Amino acid sequence: MNALFRLGAALALAASTAAPALAAELTFWSWRQEDRAAYQEIIADFNKLHPDVKIKFEAFEPTSYNTILSTALAGGKGPDLIQARAYGGLEAFAKPGYFLALDKATVPELDNFSADVLAAESMREDRKVYAVPFATQTVLILYNKELFQKNGVSVPETWEEMIAAAKTLKAKGVMPFANGTATAWQNEILMGAFTPSIYGTGFNADLVAGKATFEDKRFVDAMAKLAELKEYLPQGFTGVDYPTMQQLFISGRAAMIAAGSFEIANFRRQNPKLDIGVFPGPAATKGGPRLVSLFVDGGYAVNAKTEHKADAIKFIRYVASPRFGELFSAKLGNISPIKGVKIDDPLLADVAKLNAASVPYVMLVNFRYQEPTGSTLIQSAVQKMMAGQATPAEVGAEVTKGIAGYHKPFQK
Repeated sequence: MNALFRLGAALALAASTAAPALAAELTFWSWRQEDRAAYQEIIADFNKLHPDVKIKFEAFEPTSYNTILSTALAGGKGPDLIQARAYGGLEAFAKPGYFLALDKATVPELDNFSADVLAAESMREDRKVYAVPFATQTVLILYNKELFQKNGVSVPETWEEMIAAAKTLKAKGVMPFANGTATAWQNEILMGAFTPSIYGTGFNADLVAGKATFEDKRFVDAMAKLAELKEYLPQGFTGVDYPTMQQLFISGRAAMIAAGSFEIANFRRQNPKLDIGVFPGPAATKGGPRLVSLFVDGGYAVNAKTEHKADAIKFIRYVASPRFGELFSAKLGNISPIKGVKIDDPLLADVAKLNAASVPYVMLVNFRYQEPTGSTLIQSAVQKMMAGQATPAEVGAEVTKGIAGYHKPFQK
């Protein structure tokens, strides 16, 4: 009996030793359905370093992503790895304890990011980092180089030069700008592209400190400039939505579009022959600042309740590395915020150069934490102003009043 027992134990031990350990499978959720193929390549590259960690990428419709994610996490479930938003979007998940706090002891690669970039993926209360940033986005003007050349138009440096270029294009039957105002969030993009060069570099800091509100002359004057563009937007622009304006530019019917740098890869996919250039919002006067708006797009977080913490951290360390940053930029056409990442794409390199003269994308960075968000307020106000239903001064007053409900410096 003892011999049979020993034999059975030996066979069981041999079987367990011979059988390979099952690889952990982590789930990774995202709102970027269009990036599925690129993420499969990224995961394959990660597996060259960690073949024992399997990752299943799942993408959801962007507008429902937050609801699906919060429902899963509130139920104590959800994915192991999470593509997270930044700023207020991050806090909505980090504050209830859904995301694992990251530090340089467990993720030394956090040193690859600047303090400003990490702040976008940190909670304001504890200043801990909860996600590894994946991209910065630039709000600027994209233009069709071929249309500019054919119509004898140069890249404008001043507001006066831009209006003159728009007049020339319109006179020759070319739509100057593709932008419409029917899709609310595109009105914030419109503001982010054109107004920073008018209100200047110090305005954002003054807003945060309470030294200025949106009723400040710098902002009201910038809104007045923005209103001048109405004449050069598509006919019936108040009814032109986001997909339509994209197609107006992609098809070559419009020469310019105020947009985020995140549009570049998509525009190229849809029209590989489109020769795109970029420029910042024109200066108010010759020699004045020409600025773009800049923001951190989001990050990669770990579910605080994951059963695969060690393996999840392996992936987080990977996406914080220059190796990932270069692959990410090459495959997804975005600018990685990781220090030392080389950008081979000439157009992205041009965007990166413009980022040296930037200001924060003001509402997202500072006023998208509480309701009504600054974004909601400015989107509605710009929509009304461009439709002739509000003056620039009324825009400033409306936005200031809404934000004053929770931004104490505005309450003085």
